[in-house]
Amino acid sequence: MNQMDCLTNYYEGYDEEGRLVSKHGMVEYITTMKYIEKYLEPGMRILEIGAATGRYSHALAQKGYQVDAVELVEHNIEIFKKNTIEEEPVTITQGNAMDLSAFASDTYDITLLLGPMYHLFTTEDQLKALSEAIRVTKKGGIIFAAYCMGDASILSYGFIRGEIYNIIEKCNINTETFAAFSKPWDIFELYRKEDIDKLRSKFHVTSLHFIAADGYANHMRETVDQMDDRMYELYLKYHLATCERQDMIGYSHHTLDIFRKE
Repeated sequence: MNQMDCLTNYYEGYDEEGRLVSKHGMVEYITTMKYIEKYLEPGMRILEIGAATGRYSHALAQKGYQVDAVELVEHNIEIFKKNTIEEEPVTITQGNAMDLSAFASDTYDITLLLGPMYHLFTTEDQLKALSEAIRVTKKGGIIFAAYCMGDASILSYGFIRGEIYNIIEKCNINTETFAAFSKPWDIFELYRKEDIDKLRSKFHVTSLHFIAADGYANHMRETVDQMDDRMYELYLKYHLATCERQDMIGYSHHTLDIFRKE
């Protein structure tokens, strides 16, 4: 089975819409939107690459921003279209993050790359996706790139769920460093911050924020989902107060690298 088939099968059987609407899933969504809103100005054009079912694209379009979206998986595009309301300023195109030739250079004020880096397994492909996102962004524009973190997966899937010995054997993990890696059939590529810093260093950009998008929420998802509204609001306040602390970044399942094109 090739990588495209793996992705298609995964998303056809996965509730991508539901992922960001549970209380623990909303932590990632609320955090990402908070940082996007830091840089929004009236009249800005936004491109979302790897838009999935359109959770961010639709939210931003409904705020009045012109949003163009690109998505690889047809199943996600169908749901994206169903979720589009009449006269919403949003477009959806099927396409690959590594080839945005349908989009002109220096066009967008904000470019969101919130999914593709999860599914690219070679440095060459990762650099292509970043290069294309940067190319279509205006000088001075802001790029948001999301990543899945390896140590969070080792902790939650390996130790909490008791699969650590299977992971060590399957992935031939070095038990001195515990650096995680994955293959296309695992669906998700796993990173450490130094990997992300190395990728970004290849481009003429300025780092603005590196944040834990969901922090510790996925490790305690049942607890977060059971919080009453008062406790949940307090937890969100704590998370947002600590999500840029570099000593806590690696525990987050998802991180967000935010940088400016120079």
